[in-house]
Amino acid sequence: MPDTFHLLVPYAASSALPAQQALQGLALPHLSKLLARLQAEAPDEGDEFTLTPPHERALARALGLPHADGLVPWAAWERLRAGQAPDGQAWAFVAPAPWHVGTGQVTLGEPAALQLDEAASRDLLAIVAPFFAEDGIALVYERPTRWLARGEPLRGLPTASPDRVTGRSIDIWQPAVPQTRPLRRLQSEIQMLLYTHAFNEAREAARLPQVNGFWLHGAGALDDAPAGEQPTVAPALREAALREDWSAWSRAWQALDAAEVADALARAGRGEPVRITLCGERRAQSFAGGAAHPFGQRLRGLFTSPAPARSVLEHL
Repeated sequence: MPDTFHLLVPYAASSALPAQQALQGLALPHLSKLLARLQAEAPDEGDEFTLTPPHERALARALGLPHADGLVPWAAWERLRAGQAPDGQAWAFVAPAPWHVGTGQVTLGEPAALQLDEAASRDLLAIVAPFFAEDGIALVYERPTRWLARGEPLRGLPTASPDRVTGRSIDIWQPAVPQTRPLRRLQSEIQMLLYTHAFNEAREAARLPQVNGFWLHGAGALDDAPAGEQPTVAPALREAALREDWSAWSRAWQALDAAEVADALARAGRGEPVRITLCGERRAQSFAGGAAHPFGQRLRGLFTSPAPARSVLEHL
């Protein structure tokens, strides 16, 4: 039996009113036809305040990873994917980030906006690493906008995905549990350290954005390699959704419908096993069809009038 083709679509919908309005005029003919061929599975229910967004929960399940809220060990899994053996140690990602301090709140900016190159990122890591080390966390350079962290304080540490926090106040995304207290203190120390540091003075002179914070996420450990599938994740909608540019999001959806979704529809038409998982801010909904009864699926697709895809998307 052939492997199931699984298309996972993050940011397929949003509860924001402008997004819902954009959805009403959005024609997605291939998605409508595909959903008419497939059977809906039980939805993954949640709300817009979970630390782990629906698309990350869905991906973790597909990969066979632990998927408790805020506790998906993404950094440990990335090490495994890069060929590192499971070592049982706790890992996390650390992203240098701009913190925008306003009246009564601090908002997390996009790490890419810092324009860090490798040399600057390594210099910054050397500055802050001793402070992390005091809390038993070692930092390892990975790329300019993301480092790896290793240490026991990261085991069982609930963290929010950057996709949840970027552009929003950080306060509601830091659970008030004992495990996060050292992290909050470390964030304050790093913010004070960098406020008048020569590193930032040099960046200011070069008219580059200052670095005044970081976001830690994806913490946890893996003892064994997970046994799961690797879905095809469609990244096309993410950037526009995070910018809340719903016109660009609509155009990206139409392009996605004409490409990856059309491919999934063609596969289903040939009787291949297909699954699509549509993810919004609150919940994820999967639809699947197997190869066991391709003729029946073909008949259902022929004689069932496809409902507009938006009727599914508006409930995500």
